[in-house]
This record gives sequence, C-alpha cells and structure tokens, in this order.
Amino acid sequence: MADWTEKYRPSTLSEVRGNDKARDAFAEWARSWDDHREAVVLHGSPGVGKTSAAHALANDMDWETVELNASDQRTADVIERFAGRAARNATLGGSAAGGGASGGDTASRQLVIVDEADNIHGNYDRGGASAITKLVKESGQPIVLIANDYYDMSRGLRNATQEIEFRDVSARSIVPVLRDVCRKEGIEFESDALQRIAEGNRGDLRGAVNDLQAATQGRDSITVEDVVTGDRDKALGLFPFLDAVLKEESAEEALRSAYAVDETPDDLMRWIENNLLDVYEPAEAVRAYDFLANADVWLGRVRATQNYSYWRYATDNAAAGVAAARDGEKGGWTRYGRPQFWSSSDATADEIVGKIAAASGCSVATARREVLPFLESVTHHCKPRELTVAMAAAYDLDEEGVAFVTGSGESTNKVASIVEDAQARREELIEEHADGAFALDAAGRADDGEDAASDGDDSPLDGAETNAAGTDRDDSVDEGSSDGAGDGDADGAGDDQAGLNDFM
Repeated sequence: MADWTEKYRPSTLSEVRGNDKARDAFAEWARSWDDHREAVVLHGSPGVGKTSAAHALANDMDWETVELNASDQRTADVIERFAGRAARNATLGGSAAGGGASGGDTASRQLVIVDEADNIHGNYDRGGASAITKLVKESGQPIVLIANDYYDMSRGLRNATQEIEFRDVSARSIVPVLRDVCRKEGIEFESDALQRIAEGNRGDLRGAVNDLQAATQGRDSITVEDVVTGDRDKALGLFPFLDAVLKEESAEEALRSAYAVDETPDDLMRWIENNLLDVYEPAEAVRAYDFLANADVWLGRVRATQNYSYWRYATDNAAAGVAAARDGEKGGWTRYGRPQFWSSSDATADEIVGKIAAASGCSVATARREVLPFLESVTHHCKPRELTVAMAAAYDLDEEGVAFVTGSGESTNKVASIVEDAQARREELIEEHADGAFALDAAGRADDGEDAASDGDDSPLDGAETNAAGTDRDDSVDEGSSDGAGDGDADGAGDDQAGLNDFM
C-alpha cells in the first residue's frame, strides 16, 4: 500500500491547506525572485506542509528541483556537488540554465530544497554549515531552506535569507483533506471520526493523514470506534514508542505508534536496534533482527533512489515486524540508551564530540564512537561527582552538555553546581599553568618582573595549552596513576582522554 502522505502530496500551491498567508507569500517570493535573488526559509512545526509547498511551487513555476533531504550525508562535498551545481545555473542535464543571473527563461531554473536546515550547524568535521551559507550567498538559482525551529539556524544564515512561517494547521482545515482522501480511496466515513483524527493531531496534517491510513487499513469504512489514536503532543515520545514496540503492543498497534513519532524511520530503527537486546530473549532477538535487516534494505533503497515512499516498508519491518517477533507482552522498566552511532543531525551530540575531539587530539569519529559512550558510562547521573566535575572541566561543558552525557536533568541544582565547580577548576588550572602570564601589578598592567614572555626558555602558554588540549602526557600519567581516573578501566579510551586527566 502506497504512503498516502506521498500519494496525495499537493501538486500545486493552491492545494496546500491551512496556511494561505504563508502560501501566498511563498508564491510572491518565487515570482519576484529576479528582483531580490534571496533564499527563503520555510519554518514551522513538523507536518504542516513546508516541504510539500516547496515541491508544489516548483510544479507551478515549471522548475526542476534538487533536494538535499535530512537522510542525506550533507557534507561540504555533497552540497557542492549537487546543490552547488544548481546554484551555478547548471540544469540536471548539465547545460547552462537560461534563467540565471540574466533573469531569462524562468522555466529552466532549478529550485534547490534543503530540508532540516536547522540541523546542519555543528558538523565540525564536515563543513556542511559553511557550505550552505556560501551556497545561499552565491547562488544563481532560487533556494528554499526547510526548518522546524528558525532560531536553531545560525544568525548569519538567517540574515542572508527571507523567512516565511508555516503555522499549525487547524482541525477545520485538516478535516476537508481527510474527507478528500477517503472519497478518493472509496472509504465511507463518519464525520465525527475524521474530526477526532484532526483534533488528535493538533496541527499536524501529515500525522492526521498517517493516522487515517492506519485506522482504515483493511477496511472500507471508518467510524468513531475505529479511531484509536490519542492526542498527539506533537509527537509520541521515543521511550513510549520503544515500550510499544519492544514490550506492550501488537504489530498493528506498534505500527500506529511509529506514525505518531516525529522521527524518520532510519532514526527509529537505530533506537530499536540499540535497545533490543535489553528486552528480548535470544530467540526473539534473532527473529527481530531479520525484520531490522529488511528495514535496512528498504532504507538503502530510499537513499539510492530518493523515493521516500519506501519509508513505509522500512517502518513496517522496524516497528510491526519487531513487535511481532516478541513472545507476548513484557513488563518492568528499562533504561533505554541513546544509539552510539547517532546521526550528525543531533546538534548537542555534535557539539560535545567536537569539544572532546579538540581537547583529546582524536578524530570526531573516535570521540563519537569510543570516548562519548565511555564518558556516559562512568558519569551516569553525575556519579562519582568529582569525576563528573573533572569531565565537565576537561571538555568545557555547560549544563546542556553535562545533562546530555550523564543523563541528568539539565535544570537541576546538581548539574548547575557541577558546571560551576568545573569552571572554577578550569580557571585555577589556566592560572596555574600560565606561569604568571596573567599576573597584574597595582596599576593593572602585566607584571613585567614575572613576564614569562621575556623568559628565554619557556612560553607561559605552553603548559596551559598542552594541558587544556590533553597532550601533556607526563602530567596525564602522573595524575591518572595517583587517583585512578586513568586506570585500566578506560582501556581503549585512555589515550583519547588525556585531556581529562589534567583536570583530575
């Protein structure tokens, strides 16, 4: 069965529902593009029609499209190779576009669509953020950036673009869409059933269509009793979703839960795979991994063909298949863990692994794959406290960073006090290793008598730099031996965390 959100995607802007003002502003941006030549950001909650509007506009204007989706590896090289080609006025066939800088034939233009533009920043080792900013400023073709949170984008990117907000779609606008889908699919319906679906999705049109498809699967009619979806708080949480798939619900119910989660199928599969063995018995796990392997095949086809209707089959296998592999319901509480190989779209993880890599002298990949999971294990819920303070000091983590690594609440007094102590420790170490470089005389000037810059042998910054960056191996060995922080428990991560030992 085809994904209805793809099957009934608007083919023209006039079919985009619930955001008339934004739709009209978007159309005006396209018509007047020759006059301003600026990129535009469409921002708003998931499921309100931003990406659909971009493709509909391209159809209206008879423009080709080049799309960088959230599932793509959006490195600087990829952005330059695909979107950059369009920006330099090359058509998909490789010929020059007449509608470039000269403002000629508008039908030969390409619309460059960059999805999840608010999740590109933080790619420390990829250059994706700078490549997008450069693309926006230098493009000779219209560019649409899609974002959920406008202010998660960099200030420079916001300043270089126009912005159009797509608001949550009202239930009054969602119901006619559901009614049209039912009529086209030959499904009889009770009006109250469609109203309940619309109200339960709270502004998410895409989610409402998904719920309608789930509720009518295998039926030729829908009543109020058939609608089992509860209110979406924008999206079902990941942990309730994992409970549904791995513990509680049938295959059909698990599939409905997958529709309610605001995550792509590849991210859902990572979460399931990472936590499967904590819940399933070996025989159940064997069956479940067969379904996950099938899901991975479908995701591979999505990446190869850019046909996102295949997402449906990946979700079928990852959610319904894994739930079907379970022998009955399971009880108890499980601490679900974040996947180690988390996608680069997670800005917080990117920022933390970037700091770890810089301080430890290792690659970002090593920091993500080996060091971060080790730190999460040894500082779980900020215990032991001294080690957590040392970690926060070594990598200069704020409350958000400490909460991410330890799993503690970001707004708790415990995390705030750890960050405060870590900052004090950093300042002490900087002063200790500066060899008097920051000493001031009574007049507020640097103390010439102790000015290490005039000292012929040692630079006052040598000690501070080597220790802060984690490259002073002598100090690391001494400190690690004395208090046990660098003992054999760390094994593979020991060398990469030399920067941590200086703060112990």
